[in-house]
Amino acid sequence: MKRPARDTAHGARKITRRALILGGAQLGFMGLLALRMRYMQVDEADKFRLLAEENRINIRLIPPARGEIFDRNGKPIATNDPSYRITLTREDAGDIDAVIGRLQSLISIDPEDLDRARAELKRTSPFFPVTLVDPVDWSTVTEIAVNAPALPGVTPEVGLTRNYPRGSDFAHVVGYVGPVSDYDLEKIEAPDQLLLIPRFQIGKVGLESKLEEELRGKAGARRVEVNHVGREMRELDRREGKQGEDLQLTIDADLQNYTQARLDGESAAAVVMDTRNGDILAIASAPSFDPNLFVRGISVSDYRALTENKYRPLAAKSVQGIYPPGSTFKMVVALAGLEAGVIGPEDTYYCRGHLEVAGRRFHCWKRAGHGHMNLEGSLRESCDVYYYELALEIGIEKISDMARRLGIGERHDIPMSAIAQGLAPTKEWKRTAREADWVIGDTVNSSIGQGFVLASPLQLAIMTARIATGRAVSPRLIKTINGVEQPSGAGETLGLNENHLRQVRKAMFSVSNNRKGTAYGSRIIAENMRMAGKTGTSQVRNITAKERAAGVTSNADLPWERRDHALFVDFAPYENPQVAVAVVIEHGGGGSAVAAPVARDITLQALYGSEPPLDAYPTKDRAKIKTLQEKMREYRPRDPGDTKSRA
Repeated sequence: MKRPARDTAHGARKITRRALILGGAQLGFMGLLALRMRYMQVDEADKFRLLAEENRINIRLIPPARGEIFDRNGKPIATNDPSYRITLTREDAGDIDAVIGRLQSLISIDPEDLDRARAELKRTSPFFPVTLVDPVDWSTVTEIAVNAPALPGVTPEVGLTRNYPRGSDFAHVVGYVGPVSDYDLEKIEAPDQLLLIPRFQIGKVGLESKLEEELRGKAGARRVEVNHVGREMRELDRREGKQGEDLQLTIDADLQNYTQARLDGESAAAVVMDTRNGDILAIASAPSFDPNLFVRGISVSDYRALTENKYRPLAAKSVQGIYPPGSTFKMVVALAGLEAGVIGPEDTYYCRGHLEVAGRRFHCWKRAGHGHMNLEGSLRESCDVYYYELALEIGIEKISDMARRLGIGERHDIPMSAIAQGLAPTKEWKRTAREADWVIGDTVNSSIGQGFVLASPLQLAIMTARIATGRAVSPRLIKTINGVEQPSGAGETLGLNENHLRQVRKAMFSVSNNRKGTAYGSRIIAENMRMAGKTGTSQVRNITAKERAAGVTSNADLPWERRDHALFVDFAPYENPQVAVAVVIEHGGGGSAVAAPVARDITLQALYGSEPPLDAYPTKDRAKIKTLQEKMREYRPRDPGDTKSRA
């Protein structure tokens, strides 16, 4: 059927309009495309020329600020201080040797630092700045800025560096940081990319190492545009990192300073614990060293001086050192005997100055003997024969079990390096470790803290705190992390008979306050501060029968390394224990003469929280104590960043 002419004309008009619309749209699109092409090819030509030469986006890490460390009262122990350093960028420098030569005419550069920098320049990207000198002062920065045209590639930079304002006081506790080494990287299975940044610092020992991840923080990042050869063209954006967590220790910085100073001149260690919650109030090892020496890399001469010192200043003796506890172990044996029902408080053994066991004579320190001794008398006068006899009835297994209950032979978990486990020996231990059977003489030796028994000063402080409280007090070194309180170390009850504990505490009180007590000369006079303690002297050499017959050589006549160790432990106040103290002085001689006065002074300092009044001391000692206190004042930090070094 043929369509009408009117319909045909109408259809033709519709097609023509569509064609015009479509054609206009096509022309408009082509125009926009042409304008965009002109913009990209003319206006943005330089940009895309660089992109065409393989420009790319790189992510550059921004090191975070390390978490800071404070004492229990908020005093700074480890801080981040602004520091200026001089860096060199190989690609900008051109002739490196010429630039370094001109730089050396302006400032002094240590040859070791220069050798290290040259090695880093060879193995790092030519566009990455390498540190030449760190730190430098502001005058050096201005000198280099003035001479900048003659020093291409040399740039003064400001950054953060670790500082230990209390110097040697906290060296063994906090440790120190240092540049990441190949050895450090080998120990880490999947190292954080931060650790690959040249001269980035991480904790090497002590708390800085043990809590490295918490202190390090999280890296930020810069997104930068670099060209095909690695030159940075511009920064596109930046994301700041997260600062490391701040730590607050349980340690009182002023008490730590006093304790460290009181040990000056000795090879020794001391630990002060709060018996109520396990807080470590002071933990010192002497001699010490300045951790700031290690932050940027210690010199060979300084390091040799530390390693060749016979007093071993690098060792944290308070936790790493293990010693025969001597007579301080007698409380362990006494409690084991009481709990086993072997003795009562008034049961006695007769001391004639020695005891024959299996054909061998074991001597008491008092050659003439003590006569009949009960529990209190045996601890008060430290009779050895009483404990020989008692140990033979108890047996080593029960003694060692009590020792572990009181914290000896157990590794206590605090964030310090190389914490020793000590040893509470058993028959099975000797079979395994020494491939030999336990003999009766081993039990006799162990009863007075000799033979195989070993304990650290930290363990002796824990033992004393547990005796004082009857609870399983555990040491706590970290008080808060970023303000969050950490779990208390108060502990649950030990399950020991309270009457037995009371008998041992009473005997320890007699040690310090009865005229016959071995520590009576170091007693505390202040009525509400009196302490209960125990002396200890541990041999480090064998005394032959010939020497004993002729007269035992005094410690003063022996070489230092052959003298006895001096020990003392105490808790105070007796009626309401607040602190427990342990002191070990290597090769110091007698515990009563050497260690007890040191422990007494530290105990009083801890109780008073400042310099104790002279009337807290026996009258005969006050002149000497006054002189000592004047000397101790010289060691106090004169301002927040100034501490007298005892390294």
